[in-house]
Amino acid sequence: MTVVYEDNHVVIVSKNAGEIVQGDKSGDEPLTERVKAYIKEVYAKPGNVFLGVVHRLDRPVSGLVMFARTSKALPRLNEMFRESKVRKTYWAIVKNMPPEPEGTLTHWLVRNEQQNKSYAYDREVPNSKKAVLDYKVIARSDNYFLLEINLHTGRHHQIRCQLAKIGCPIKGDLKYGAARSNPDGSICLHSRSMGFTHPVSRKDVFVEAPVPDDPLWRALETMVTSGGV
Repeated sequence: MTVVYEDNHVVIVSKNAGEIVQGDKSGDEPLTERVKAYIKEVYAKPGNVFLGVVHRLDRPVSGLVMFARTSKALPRLNEMFRESKVRKTYWAIVKNMPPEPEGTLTHWLVRNEQQNKSYAYDREVPNSKKAVLDYKVIARSDNYFLLEINLHTGRHHQIRCQLAKIGCPIKGDLKYGAARSNPDGSICLHSRSMGFTHPVSRKDVFVEAPVPDDPLWRALETMVTSGGV
């Protein structure tokens, strides 16, 4: 992980693919414990360190994760996420060109708990939740396309599921139809940036996560900075 923003109330880190945000049955050390250890060391904190989880990223996804450092900030951040007041941008690498270079996707998602997978439908079905995102193709290589994605809703596996539904599974995402996995077990989905009003100071904050240390990611990012598609 890399710390990209911190103050008295908020800490934001860029996690590597494969890191889990909270503990699970795998028993692997979660990001929460690593961030607590970081705060304890840097600020010489005695006793237990407070750290509130306000959102999560899937294990194979990289990029920005925000935590609350105080009990004052935690409920305010929870409310901001619940009301979609945190502007999150994701980057995704896909093999296939979407039907249009940019657009809005609207589906109804049904989550299957046993499979830990969501299924997308073009119309409302029983137990479904509406899912909406905007996407835009911002770079392309010989074999892949880089999409920038803004979420309007926050559903389980939403980006992975909706892109797969339009025939554009994310590179490495076997669960949602990719042809092969990535060597490190990651999928090419990256929480790229966040913009929000600070829950205490009320100042505007914008942070960006560096792309994964991978030749394809770096090449596509260079295309974006040099003019994109």
